[in-house]
Amino acid sequence: MSLLKLVREKYKTISIVGMAKNTGKTMTLNHLIEEAIEESVTIGITSIGRDGESLDLVTETEKPKIFVEEGTLVATTADMLFMGDAKVEIISVTDYKTPLGSIIIGRVKDSGYVQIGGPQTVKETKEVANKMLELGAEFVIIDGALDRISSAAPSVSEGTILSTGATLSRTVDKVIEETLHVVNLFKLPEIEDEKAKPLVENIIKSGKVCLINKDYELKPLKVRTALSCGNIIGDHIKEDTKYVVVSGSLVKNTIEDIIKTTRRYKDIKIIISDGTKVFIKPKDWIRFQHYGVKVEVLNSINLIAITTNPYAPEGYYFDPNDFLEKMRAYVKGVPVMDVVLGGDEYGIYE
Repeated sequence: MSLLKLVREKYKTISIVGMAKNTGKTMTLNHLIEEAIEESVTIGITSIGRDGESLDLVTETEKPKIFVEEGTLVATTADMLFMGDAKVEIISVTDYKTPLGSIIIGRVKDSGYVQIGGPQTVKETKEVANKMLELGAEFVIIDGALDRISSAAPSVSEGTILSTGATLSRTVDKVIEETLHVVNLFKLPEIEDEKAKPLVENIIKSGKVCLINKDYELKPLKVRTALSCGNIIGDHIKEDTKYVVVSGSLVKNTIEDIIKTTRRYKDIKIIISDGTKVFIKPKDWIRFQHYGVKVEVLNSINLIAITTNPYAPEGYYFDPNDFLEKMRAYVKGVPVMDVVLGGDEYGIYE
């Protein structure tokens, strides 16, 4: 099954996020664009961050450019609009500002290459995507950026394509471990307590750290974030505490300090907005699970597919078929494809 078939008529907004730089995210984006062109599907494209430049500004390695066909809608900055060679008719100038200029929405009049620099916030990205849908896009692709895996969050897109590749490590097993970890975070279980859900949603919107007891009474903590405050959280966990709601990021030190402070951590559940808020390495995450730490989310992430890139810019590479098949063996329930070299079902190399 092609990427387009996985997306078309199912989702209005999708995000493509990379495990790191050079995992094939832009190649995946271009592949989906090519399929849309072949099927005469009008799409919209925007980004969280900047993409489409020929030279990676961080690693100083060559990057694939983003090619767009006539009729495609793009949301980028006014300054970056003129850095590509595609001719774009400006339809709307938004109020959203970025260091690279205001966000504009345009329609491609003459095919060519573009650079994409989208809004700075999740809310603005969602609103820009909705505007492109109103202007005729069948679906909108949101291109994630380095350290912006938050573009996979359900508040931004209905589904996510995850790009992974050899650049993560020189060993296949390590790449698979890192990728599987992110997949598992995306699939963290949603809170099923219907009485607690609206309370959790309000707490997360408020940006606070708060405890909920078995009578559904709230105990807000006087901390700005959970970072470096695990001992404070642990001190407030009582016998009747049911949930600890963390509106921001969940990191290793926070959980470690909770465990050191109280033995009651096994009796509660830590609730976060979604799996993009977890910043804990695979081995530490497994260790915490063995300790009995339970984490749930307000919204899980809909992972549509995983794409693999067997080549690293440093010059080393994996056997493409071996890498693909091993990834497929470990990742269950999600299509795994290689769009770099193509082939039958995106995975058979001649």
